[in-house]
Amino acid sequence: MEIKVRRIAKKEAYTIGKMYIDGAYVCDTLEDKDRGLTSNMSVAQICGVKIKGETAIPTGRYLVDMKTVSPRFGGRTQYQFCRGRLPRLCNTPGYQGVLIHIGNTAKDTEGCILVGENKEKGKVLNSTATFRKVYAMLKAADERCEQIWITIE
Repeated sequence: MEIKVRRIAKKEAYTIGKMYIDGAYVCDTLEDKDRGLTSNMSVAQICGVKIKGETAIPTGRYLVDMKTVSPRFGGRTQYQFCRGRLPRLCNTPGYQGVLIHIGNTAKDTEGCILVGENKEKGKVLNSTATFRKVYAMLKAADERCEQIWITIE
């Protein structure tokens, strides 16, 4: 499975994107501020620019793990349906624990990717329902033993 997040609005405090799965538009995304990081940069370069909790992950292509329970979100009620196993991006340089998850504003991201509908400036709405939809698609691919890749551009 191939996921693509195309960042379309790079604002001062947040970044809005469009998420496509296997070429089909699925939802909008919200991330922290895009500070021009790329996966080709060294970790030292990334850490020199990154502001913890306020910087979108580097553009690039990452494997997605569906089997790890999130220590932060695993016990929360809205994630009980997936037993706390949130989609986790692997090997993001300069970052750890990057997830796709529920949230509405840049304050909810901390470097992660929020999914929803960008119907209000600087926010994604209907995030819980959107996450369940995205999760079902990713989980089905995982159950078919397909690798799941995400490209951030």
